[in-house]
Amino acid sequence: MKLEKMFKIKERGSSVKTEIIAGITTFLAMSYILAVNPSYLGNIPGASPAGIFMATAISAAIATLCMAFFANYPVALASGMGLNAFFAFTVCGAMGYSYEVALTAILIEGIIFMILSLFKFREALVNKIPNNLKFGITAGIGLFITIIALINAKIVIADPATTVALGSLASPGVVLALVGLLIIGVLQHFKVPGGILLGIIITWVLGIVAELVGWYVPDPANGVYSVIPNLTWDAIKSNFAAPALFKFDFGFIAKNFVPFAIVVFTFLYTDIFDTVGTLIGVAQKGDLLDENGELPQASGALMADAVGTVVGACLGTSTVTSYVESSAGVAAGGKTGLTSVVTALMFIVAIVFAPIFLAIPSFATTPAMLYVGLLMLSAVKKVDFDGDAADVISAFLAIIMMPFTYSIANGIMFGMLAWVILKLATGKAKDINGIMWVSVALFAIYIVLKVMGLA
Repeated sequence: MKLEKMFKIKERGSSVKTEIIAGITTFLAMSYILAVNPSYLGNIPGASPAGIFMATAISAAIATLCMAFFANYPVALASGMGLNAFFAFTVCGAMGYSYEVALTAILIEGIIFMILSLFKFREALVNKIPNNLKFGITAGIGLFITIIALINAKIVIADPATTVALGSLASPGVVLALVGLLIIGVLQHFKVPGGILLGIIITWVLGIVAELVGWYVPDPANGVYSVIPNLTWDAIKSNFAAPALFKFDFGFIAKNFVPFAIVVFTFLYTDIFDTVGTLIGVAQKGDLLDENGELPQASGALMADAVGTVVGACLGTSTVTSYVESSAGVAAGGKTGLTSVVTALMFIVAIVFAPIFLAIPSFATTPAMLYVGLLMLSAVKKVDFDGDAADVISAFLAIIMMPFTYSIANGIMFGMLAWVILKLATGKAKDINGIMWVSVALFAIYIVLKVMGLA
């Protein structure tokens, strides 16, 4: 009864069992961050892979619990992909700033997020985007998830002649990922509870068999790792290290205010629109939007994102943001914050059982993400392609620019810019609300910085 009162599980048409399965499914779909983040940030002077691992797991758990209790949504958070690469390879790499300076920028970004959330700017941004564009964003995220999954499993590879091409059909990872999608399809057809989670596990087990018989051959030098967990004490112990607490450099700001402000703005801009897109996509697919197409608890959800970013900075990791992989849990039936609680607990469990979770290969989670991509792409059916030119073209640009520029934020930027410009060009300026004008101003600043090579 306490769980029901807290999370309104039955009211939203779910069950405790379904929420638990959904929470585990979301965790498995996004657990790769526990391996990727230490590899990105762990070699920066002042950081360590084990410290980053611990910071990533703890900050993800805290932020996801905030999402559960602030907003009661099945959305998980962790250090954001893309933002962590910008942190490691641009800010601490090409720009030459220290780990401490980068963390200070993350902290300031998080504090600004809190202020924007308190004044409900980010909530208004989520709710004031035109409905046609919202459906386009959801469909675009479906394609974005799909291309991420295809690339991670090497089903799609780079090609100098055609840009992209089909990967090797002799590769066990490619074959197992495609077989896994078919397995999920069969499980979903027969309405097997937890079908997506089972699909991940079955595909992983098939991978273990493939390694044992010698078809799947680990090659760490080329990024191909064993799918059999190393459960020795040394392997478990290697992941235990205190995170780098409060490693900030505030003295840098006074002497280098303008370049520091540019770094903060880039983090801020990318995270604002990534989070907005993710929340819209996951909420729309999970039937969490109200009759007006608005997200009722958007303020709480966005505050969870802001708190996560501040906590992550204090622990020594990059921007914490809402994960599009949460849609895997939603597809598995998750509808409440209990899903997020389970995901958060899984991040804590992962600290102890890291070798198990880090052994789950990308080809095992690829089938789940492909299936989720399919479900989210179905939002394209709700896009009105016969309506106002601004609505149609903005939705179209959101759909295509997310996967083809590999960025949710870019898809939203092109979609919203097109909407505003076409409204002006067709004499419908009165349709443009204040939030859309502010967004266009942010886009303009970002584009200028991008052209100047500063973002």
